[in-house]
Amino acid sequence: MTIIERAKAAKRASIRLAALDSATKDKALEAIAIRLEERKSEIIAANDKDYARSIEEKLDGPLLKRLRFDEEKLSGVIDGIRSLKKLADPVGQTKLATQLDNGLDLYRVSCPIGVIGIIFESRPDALVQISTLCLKSGNSVLLKGGSEAANTNRILADIIREASVEAGLPEGWIQLIETRSDVNEMFKLSDDIDLLIPRGSNAFVKYIMDNSNIPVLGHADGVCHIYLHEDADETKIEPIIVDAKTQYVAACNTVETLLVNESAAKRFLPIVKAALEAKQVELVGCEKTRAIIDIGEATEEDWSTEYVDYKLSIKVVSGLDEAIDHINTYGSSHTDAIITEDEEVARKFMALVDSANVFWNCSTRFSDGFRYGFGAEVGISTSKIHARGPVGLDGLMIYKYKLIGHGQTVNDFNSGKLTYKHTALGQNCPL
Repeated sequence: MTIIERAKAAKRASIRLAALDSATKDKALEAIAIRLEERKSEIIAANDKDYARSIEEKLDGPLLKRLRFDEEKLSGVIDGIRSLKKLADPVGQTKLATQLDNGLDLYRVSCPIGVIGIIFESRPDALVQISTLCLKSGNSVLLKGGSEAANTNRILADIIREASVEAGLPEGWIQLIETRSDVNEMFKLSDDIDLLIPRGSNAFVKYIMDNSNIPVLGHADGVCHIYLHEDADETKIEPIIVDAKTQYVAACNTVETLLVNESAAKRFLPIVKAALEAKQVELVGCEKTRAIIDIGEATEEDWSTEYVDYKLSIKVVSGLDEAIDHINTYGSSHTDAIITEDEEVARKFMALVDSANVFWNCSTRFSDGFRYGFGAEVGISTSKIHARGPVGLDGLMIYKYKLIGHGQTVNDFNSGKLTYKHTALGQNCPL
């Protein structure tokens, strides 16, 4: 099938998928979980091929880590599917109910967006998370994963398609795209694709926006920060920073820059250096930082770099205001945290840092759809339209207005025969 044919098939399927009942969708999710378990050895064998080829092609270490899809990761995505199955169906939820007049009731009701085109990195687990979120939310999906995971993506997409269609989903709701030329063609299909979600760099997101009329929900760089305020609890510094930097270094919510209040820098920096160098993290810093601890020199470029590697830049700042200004200047509006014991300082930080996720006294790694209780995520949006932060089921929904009347006409109101009441209704839409 051509990319145009795939998009049109997804569009046709989306109409039926949007109207499916919760039981059928949950049955399909369970069927997928079972089939993934049954074909575990085939999936791992396919991933072994991708991994071996990528080693030969000298793929970067962090990308290799993302590519690996072993038994532990497979078990994790299966658990995620069953967690997703337990969540309430997001389709058909009444978000607003207003009585315009007696017997004329208006409802705003959640419904699927339609067809989602998603371009993601070399993480096979992302394919499972994305497709099952789209299934639960009633959306068709076109998937383009990294070419380094081609074999793994292919078998996963086949398993999901076969299991879900057997369970009652419409054929064509999930489509796998494998070539770059198809991706470029996909950008032109605004009649069939309703939303694009790219998971990549700022440059990549901008390229799509410049080359497509389809709305884009951007998942850009993850240049995340932690700011150590002068009163930070020393017992919290090491565990939070070590977790944020090394728990999974290839993730987009890994901390890349540490900001330290100058009045406490001599106390805090040796703690940070010892803890991170024990984890083989390379440290670079500003002039003030290097006057206190012996590390490499940070350049201007470092402040806006997403390393996705065992590297961290450190800057000593005069205080809270400079920390906030630095984050809003160099950050990517992804996830930023403060370590402080002062609630007012934390409140100011969380109010003024312009990011999708702002944390107090905890690791940036918590910025995740599964950890937020969304079941999974299709990505973390750093844009300010429709959805922001981890995009789970709610982020894949839009709404429609349903008006239920009994023969009323606009002329009835214009003539004065009837008058608008606009009274809130405490009930769900009956249709």
